[in-house]
Amino acid sequence: MSDIHGEHRKFHGWACAIALCGVVITAAAEVSEADFDYSFYPYKQDGFPQVGGIEVGGTINQANVELVKDYIDPGNYELIKRGWWEMKVGAPFDHLLHPKYIEASKKNTAVGLEGGNLTNFVSGRPFPYKPDAADPLAGEKLIWNFEHGRSWGDFGCLQPWYWEYKDMKTEKIERTIKYDRMCLARLGNRAVDDPKPDLDANPAQLYRGIYLRVEAPFDLKDTQLLIHKYKDDTKQMDGWIYLGFQRRVRRFSTAQMTDAFLGSDIMVEDFEGYEGQVVDYTWEYKGEKIIMAPFWDHNEAVAGYESRFPGPNGYKYVGYTGKGECFTNAPWSLRKVYVVEGKPKDANHPISKREMFIDAQVNEIPLSLIYDRKGDWWKMFTIGHQKTDNIDPANAQTLPVVHDAAVLVDVQAEHCTTLYFHGVVKPDVDKKQIFTVQQLRSGGT
Repeated sequence: MSDIHGEHRKFHGWACAIALCGVVITAAAEVSEADFDYSFYPYKQDGFPQVGGIEVGGTINQANVELVKDYIDPGNYELIKRGWWEMKVGAPFDHLLHPKYIEASKKNTAVGLEGGNLTNFVSGRPFPYKPDAADPLAGEKLIWNFEHGRSWGDFGCLQPWYWEYKDMKTEKIERTIKYDRMCLARLGNRAVDDPKPDLDANPAQLYRGIYLRVEAPFDLKDTQLLIHKYKDDTKQMDGWIYLGFQRRVRRFSTAQMTDAFLGSDIMVEDFEGYEGQVVDYTWEYKGEKIIMAPFWDHNEAVAGYESRFPGPNGYKYVGYTGKGECFTNAPWSLRKVYVVEGKPKDANHPISKREMFIDAQVNEIPLSLIYDRKGDWWKMFTIGHQKTDNIDPANAQTLPVVHDAAVLVDVQAEHCTTLYFHGVVKPDVDKKQIFTVQQLRSGGT
């Protein structure tokens, strides 16, 4: 990995906003190399956080949660206090990103925001420095960093992918969905895999493609969803859905992004923590915190459901525990996070805000709290992240961010949707045809 610790070299960021003719632009300000370094190695100087009462191998439960309240997000604090689940404590670790991604980020010395879009951006982390609480655009910049993160690398597939719908009151599984695969590809702004920065000519100037296909149950078999996200964030995302029983492709409207997807607790907008457009929300940075977050060593998670979900090559899915088996049965660890509050601009949106806890190192969203239109807490979305150095060997070469389990809990309805998956990340551009409407029409086969 190249040296990025020189004392005198300076990077230029964009720290303050100016209103000009109704369009927000940014003005340049110096950002030290130390701030750049902090963006990728936040534990380098002070080490991993240590908190009295939170010991590796221990458990946070009803009896001791008040003692560590300041290091638990408000949602999990409330549910642990209710006795819905107990949180295991694991060892913290660095989640290093690929050197090519870091090198690409070092070139982003003049990236700005104008009219809801990035300017002077090619690839990597757009704003590779510690957020400034005095910067009115700090929250939006963090969401852009998330948008251009390393989740599932430049091409990755969850294959297979299981969803279970659970009633927490009766502790019964209502339905199981098996996806043949969910694949995600960066079609533009690529930093690691060749070709880069874009796949082929990319005349439509697409940024990302998302594709999934249902294998079971029979009534949903062959249902497919395709989403195209554009580099121009002000351009509405395109979406198509193929309904197997009708054998036809239909437009997936923007309104459907916030519907319960296939009867689950999850909206398409919830995917990966947030799958909407940056421009659709206003974003406010609320500060940096140290909290327990779902980052763990997969080998230390408690496996479950081998009899129902046999994993590929002996892989064992992370199990679930607590009320209704709706909470990840894996050891969480102390992490530095940035708290960002997002509020939809659309008055008809079904939620009033998202409270996101963005990991300070990988800039992903492992945890978010979702509030209904009245402002009451409605849902909690948890996305577990694997320790990089013991993920599938096929993934290790590109040092991606690989999710390990996910669950959305509807706190008001006492219902949840738990997700089980095995993911592989590799530069497999031969599969790019699955991100076309023509592929949908063929039934995805």
